[in-house]
Amino acid sequence: MMKVKVILSAVALLCVGFAAQAQDVKIGYTNVEFIMDLMPEMEQIAADVKDYETQLQTTLQLKAEDFQRQVQAYQQAAQTMTEEARAAKEKELTALQGTMQKMESDTQVSYQRKLGELLSPVQTKVINAINAVAAENSYTHIFAESAGQAPILLYTKEEDKFTELVLAKLGLEMPAAPAPTN
Repeated sequence: MMKVKVILSAVALLCVGFAAQAQDVKIGYTNVEFIMDLMPEMEQIAADVKDYETQLQTTLQLKAEDFQRQVQAYQQAAQTMTEEARAAKEKELTALQGTMQKMESDTQVSYQRKLGELLSPVQTKVINAINAVAAENSYTHIFAESAGQAPILLYTKEEDKFTELVLAKLGLEMPAAPAPTN
């Protein structure tokens, strides 16, 4: 009997300890992409990315047009070429096609790298603001919503306006909610 009382007392103390610990937890969630889209720097970044993309596409297009010209010239002259000359030209065109494919792949990597370079300072600014707001408002956990995916957080209080606090920290205003359509 005494043993049961000791065990029950220990369980009760353990539960009280967990309850006391749980009171220190404050969870928030925010949408980093949404905040970044509202940053004034994003307009310039979008313009810079568009310009860079245009440059890359122009270079690719010029190379593709040159390749097409060489293929057409080969097709027109193939009838009059010797077997060795035809084989050499086909080998050259195949190598050129491989170079084009590698260039397309390199262009995609270059585009992603440039995008990352341009977004990095804004991401850092937003993350620093999130960390500051979390510390100032005694949050213990902040979850991020991911575009195209459901947020990981299953419950949050409606009055918990963490995104608005971060926007205020950055000197930005929350846009007005669109009027419901009937």
